[in-house]
Amino acid sequence: MGCVSDKRWESFPDMFSAGLSLKETQDEEKEAKFNAKFPFEKVFPVYAMSLSKPDTDSILNSGRDPIWEAVREEAKLEAEKEPILSSFLYASILAHDCLEQALAFVLANRLQNPTLLATQLMDIFSNVMMHDRDIQRSIRLDVQAFIDRDPACLSYSSALLYLKGYHSLQSYRVAHALWKQGRNVLALALQSRISEVFGVDIHPAAKIGEGILLDHGTGVVIGETAVVGNRVSLMHGVTLGGTGKETGDRHPKVGDLALLGACVTVLGNIKIGEGAMIAAGSLVLKHVPPHSMVAGTPAQVIGSIDEQDPSLTMNHDATKEFFKHVAVSFRDGRSK
Repeated sequence: MGCVSDKRWESFPDMFSAGLSLKETQDEEKEAKFNAKFPFEKVFPVYAMSLSKPDTDSILNSGRDPIWEAVREEAKLEAEKEPILSSFLYASILAHDCLEQALAFVLANRLQNPTLLATQLMDIFSNVMMHDRDIQRSIRLDVQAFIDRDPACLSYSSALLYLKGYHSLQSYRVAHALWKQGRNVLALALQSRISEVFGVDIHPAAKIGEGILLDHGTGVVIGETAVVGNRVSLMHGVTLGGTGKETGDRHPKVGDLALLGACVTVLGNIKIGEGAMIAAGSLVLKHVPPHSMVAGTPAQVIGSIDEQDPSLTMNHDATKEFFKHVAVSFRDGRSK
């Protein structure tokens, strides 16, 4: 997917001295843009709510990119409201032609250090993202997941600019692409910087699906042979780890639409079933059935999921079910 062409701002000073004129000369243009018939219902919001499979090919081939358009409009409005951020918003968003270039700029500037320069990193990120259709699709489905499931995510542009869960996830995607190309040393160098800067440690060989919410991100660890399905939500402090020094396939496999609460630890080559919910603080050492609710250390099944998939509703309060399970277990124990 090439960059979606857009009118480039000829002069940064002129742009902001004119106040962006969003309420005057651009009103008709903006209204026409957002009133144009585009199948939004076929793309990201529907996918995020698990109502249908995303029609991402229509985005990649249509020449329209509604998420990038929204990001640019939000950046213009924010520049009007906070002039002190105008140069930052211009450099990070408005100076670029597409979401891939803007994201590459943001990530490069977050991950740079004195020996790994922002210009070098931007070249790496841009080259990977501009030639990998899977990543192009994933970065859009991921940002939509943040919008739909994280109430603290105010806008598309805020996810792109400020949320380190999103940043670490997209940086991992580039490292994973490099790993698949056989550029293992560079992929591991990126993993090291991602861990240093964002506090998120994802091995570049791990396989992670699309439409992922990495909420907060701090303390997330995902091992080399771990697999995470589509539309999964991971809270902070989640560990998908091994159980020792064994080699080979040794990390968890998380099914689609699962929700792992804060500080959940899953160890070993075990399966977390589709649509399962793991309560915060749980230690999971054995397979979890699909659409079940588990809690405790070690975790036990305490109920089933009757509502919509927990990854999308983000309802991970297992307090009632947990204490009901404890009461029943205590009663059964006394009756023996």
